Parts: sequence; structure tokens; C-alpha cells
Amino acid sequence: MGIIYAVANQKGGVGKTTTAVNVSACVAEAGYDSLLVDLDAQCNATVALGVPKDHDPSVYEVLSGTAPLEDAVVTTDVPGLWLAPATPDLAGANMELPREPGSETRLREALEGFRDRYLFTILDCPPSLGPLTVNALVAADRVLVPVQTEYFALEGLAGLLDTLALIQRELNPRLVVSGMVLTMHDGRTRLAQDVEAELRQHFPDLVFESVIPRNVRVSEAPSFGVPVTRHDPRCSGAVAYLRLAKEVAARG
Repeated sequence: MGIIYAVANQKGGVGKTTTAVNVSACVAEAGYDSLLVDLDAQCNATVALGVPKDHDPSVYEVLSGTAPLEDAVVTTDVPGLWLAPATPDLAGANMELPREPGSETRLREALEGFRDRYLFTILDCPPSLGPLTVNALVAADRVLVPVQTEYFALEGLAGLLDTLALIQRELNPRLVVSGMVLTMHDGRTRLAQDVEAELRQHFPDLVFESVIPRNVRVSEAPSFGVPVTRHDPRCSGAVAYLRLAKEVAARG
């Protein structure tokens, strides 16, 4: 049976989409089918895998109940990696979902029957704790939390953990935090070293050993519509994401 992971952090620019795309790709390249669900109206995960952001149906139609998830899922250039793409219309779901009773379970219901098809289903969340992220957390078994090794990245962690505790208590008791991923890490700076040390001290069992470095190849890969593991599999970023994917799989 597959596991559903939400990649979540309400702070933007911490590497959520990059982590979701590359961990999904690493799983697929290891020979296991994986599904990436783009829940962000910016459509970055969709574009990063070379899929146009006007696909119909999309995740928006799935959440609005006008199309099944099976119709929205498309193949990608990475064998074994499937994508449920986003469109800018998804921004409307933030307004529409709260008006619908029980709307927080829409994604969980849409994913029923898909769990056995994929080893990993990865949900790329928007940079907020709004209705789309709540849908992801209700549907997920595990949460991956990317944390940029800069001071302000620490600011929102308490709020995120409080939200996770609320979801666990009220809507999804099986939800657990799989771990925190240190991203865009520049080990040459004292600040990055201090943030890493503080996180490892406060969350010794949650912070993954794998650290994602700042890497030009990671940043430029989306412009080619491929994961960094395909763009430059030997670069430090690709190696780090492969190591992280193995660590995530080992934790289960």
C-alpha cells in the first residue's frame, strides 16, 4: 500500500515544489510509480515537469467535483512519474471550498482507489495554511516540511506545527510529521550553520540528515521542464535529493 505525503510550509520560497518534484522523480527513477499532485495555483510543479498550465481537467475540476482524479492525471517525461496538474483556476478553490460543507475531505475522497497504484503520492501544497493545504493534510499520511536555513524560516514553524496538531486532533488522527528538510543550505555562512544547529537541537528526531544545498542546477532545472535529477544527475543538488528520497522511504 502506498503512502501519501504532503509537502507543506506556510512560508513561501522554502523549496516545497522543488522538494516535491525531485523526491517524486527519485522514487520513479528507482522503479516505483509515483504521483505528484499540484495544489498551488502558481502551477510551479506542473511547469517544472514540462506540462502546460492549461490542462483540462485539472486539480481544480477534481476538487470542485466536476471531474474524477483519473481524468486529470497525465504522464510526464520521467517514466513512472505521473502528475495531477494545476491551473490558475485553482486560486478560486480558496474562495469556493470554505462555502461547501465537508469540503476539507474533497482531496481525500478523490484519492480513494489511488493509494495502491503508487508507492508515493506527493501533494505539493501552496504557501499558506488555507483550504487547499488543509485538504492536503486531511488526505495525507505524512508531512514533509522544507525549512530554508535562514532566520525567518524558523518564525513560522510553531504556527505550522500547531496547525498540524489541530488537523491530527479534529480531522486526520493518522497524520504524522515525517521530517523537516533543510533546503537552500549554504554551509559557508554562520547563519545557516546556526539555524541548522538550532533545528537539530529542538527537533532531534525530525530533521533529516540529508541537507539540500544551494545549487544553480536545482534552480535552473524547472526552466527545462525536468527534475534536477534528469537535468544534471551528478550535481550536488541531485545527489542530495536522491539521498533524501532514500531517507524518506526508509522512515516510511
